[in-house]
Amino acid sequence: MLKKERFKLFLDYFIQNFPEPETELHYGNPYELLVAVILSAQCTDKRVNIVTPPLFERFPDPESLAASNAEEVFSYIRSISYPNNKSKHLVGMARMLVEDFNSEIPASVDELQKMPGVGRKTANVIASVIFNQPALAVDTHVFRVSRRLGLVPLTATTPLAVEKELMKYLPKSLVYKAHHWLILHGRYVCLARSPKCAECHLKSFCKYYEKLIQQEVF
Repeated sequence: MLKKERFKLFLDYFIQNFPEPETELHYGNPYELLVAVILSAQCTDKRVNIVTPPLFERFPDPESLAASNAEEVFSYIRSISYPNNKSKHLVGMARMLVEDFNSEIPASVDELQKMPGVGRKTANVIASVIFNQPALAVDTHVFRVSRRLGLVPLTATTPLAVEKELMKYLPKSLVYKAHHWLILHGRYVCLARSPKCAECHLKSFCKYYEKLIQQEVF
């Protein structure tokens, strides 16, 4: 099967069955999404959504967060993974946001990455979700699912390599949706340790499943 055919099958399925995917992080504005995405690094969205309501109540805007300190922020996010580093990142991010960006979330991926705690993945999420830019964040789910399906070659061994391969074939208008499709499929169907291949609607063109079948036959 040609790569273009595989991408078409992938896109056709999700366009028909999940036409409007959304992030599972809860947020009310760009600032809240940025905080939530920083917190979500190596942590579940479910845990982040538990932590953020009281956090946002105490720090409803960049100014209030910038005026705080890492110790106080830590008290709100202690149940999140790597709370020490993330506390420092959140305060540093807020201060730069206020001082350098007039409290407005920048739309540029390069400018977003200047802020503490904002790597390429986080910057791509913000650019995609908030500004509808053709930016594709590669987390563990996107990385795993795209390689298993055969959308990218197994030689793509870094998030950046996977991002570049996916961007070659995804229509710009669907990049932000494809990001969510891959994440949600990885979160609920194509699990890391025990993928639910029996109930997967993509197995007809999945390289991982094809290999499993061949192993059973031989």
